[in-house]
Amino acid sequence: MSQPWLPPDGVTRTSAVITVSAGMFKGGKFRCPAADALKTRGYHTADPVPRRLERLENFTLGPFMAACDARFRPSDSLPRTRTAPLHDGLRTWSDHGVKAYEAAFPADPERPLHEVPEPWTYRYRPSGRDSRNAQEYRFTVWGRCLTSDDGAYRELRLPVHRLNRELPPDGFVAAVALVLAEGAPGPPPQHVRIVEFALFDGRTRELFAGSREQALARYREHGPDAVAGVLDGREYRPGPACGGCPYLSVCPALRAAPGLLGIESPNRPRRTWSVTNGRNYRVCPARDHMRRLHLPTADSVEREVTAERGRALHAYLADRHGHGSPRPCTVEVPEEWVPDGFDLPDRERTLGATLLRRHAAVCPLRCVGDGTDVRTEPRVVRHDTVADVVVIAAPDLLYRDAGSWVWRETKSSATDRRSSQPLLELYPQLALAVVLIGRGDLGGAQSRARVELEVLRPGGADLELIDPFTSANRTAAEGVLRTMVAGWHRDDQYTAVPGRSCRRCEVARWCSASAATEAAA
Repeated sequence: MSQPWLPPDGVTRTSAVITVSAGMFKGGKFRCPAADALKTRGYHTADPVPRRLERLENFTLGPFMAACDARFRPSDSLPRTRTAPLHDGLRTWSDHGVKAYEAAFPADPERPLHEVPEPWTYRYRPSGRDSRNAQEYRFTVWGRCLTSDDGAYRELRLPVHRLNRELPPDGFVAAVALVLAEGAPGPPPQHVRIVEFALFDGRTRELFAGSREQALARYREHGPDAVAGVLDGREYRPGPACGGCPYLSVCPALRAAPGLLGIESPNRPRRTWSVTNGRNYRVCPARDHMRRLHLPTADSVEREVTAERGRALHAYLADRHGHGSPRPCTVEVPEEWVPDGFDLPDRERTLGATLLRRHAAVCPLRCVGDGTDVRTEPRVVRHDTVADVVVIAAPDLLYRDAGSWVWRETKSSATDRRSSQPLLELYPQLALAVVLIGRGDLGGAQSRARVELEVLRPGGADLELIDPFTSANRTAAEGVLRTMVAGWHRDDQYTAVPGRSCRRCEVARWCSASAATEAAA
């Protein structure tokens, strides 16, 4: 028998209406199932802490929706989307998206459609006792809501950045179909259509088109289980969603690490931070901000061959280390070693196989006892309560050596040349690892706890060992983190710093200050 759904201590239910937004059915790593369940059921923290808002708009699709509201919705309807001041990159992206939307959906005089003043909401009131103590259920949708003049046809256009290779979950489509078929206001339609629209290139993809009866049948097939999955979510998933989570103070899964980043700046917006963010910000604050907004990146930069080879090596090792009984890697590397989804030229495939054979000499699985001693690319999330920053890390590998946790980072190089730069500065993720382990944050015995850097080269593998308990290493690591975080933490503008790095910037297309953009103009 399954355990009953229970909220954490410190929250109070303030509504008997359960409200589910369609986006919750998509799930994914950027959502927290437990937080979604709490939100749908109307829970609030007993003692909410006022949060300072970001100065700039950080909802990437918000300005696009606001511009569409101004252009296409009835003049007497209230705006659905309000936005804060826009970063230059977000303004450029939003203008691009509106033009792509207008080109993708030209007016059709044979079947004119108009936007509805109010998006549809499906409401259901249980006739008897409800297991979740709800007096009413509401399902909402978000997107461009259009209908025919007679109300017999409804269409929902879902804006996305790009069309993913994979279709959205069946439960998502089913729930949206139900709202279009049965939602108010307006009379029930005869036909409904759900279509995705990519702001990046204007491509569209139809997710559902059919009669009202077919929409209801789709919901009956896929909807109830999906709804239960959202409403009864139990998994607390610390990560990117923590930045805006109203339940952070009562979350039983997010561990506090006061003082982790070594900065103290009161009355700042709560933010998330990773070493990748830190690197991007160090090169150009605008780049970090645009990456955080998930603006589409240039494939020529993002999927550059050297970077692709590195990602392919990591994917291969993660699969090799993370499945079945842990066995040390050997020099026997399959000829077709490249994982699905990576397209490498022959020379990079050959080099990659050589580097994987070098890994065999330093494979960390030689030290572990069984699968419980291995964590492949785990998400390590800590809340620095002093800075009010949620720190997110993803070690290549955490493994246990005789009861002590070891943090292993693996890098690859096409040459045997070594850098003279100090390791903690060259690879700041090592600095974060040193501080976390040095504070005892990962638990386990200290006797063999350490940080390791594995660098795979054509001529062999380098394995550097860093003791996180020596004062020199701790001091150096803390200095690296402070230097990376301090300026970013107090920045509200993310001004671009044009220069040589623009030509290797994956989001330069959206930056009017970019030297690469100017050269292409």
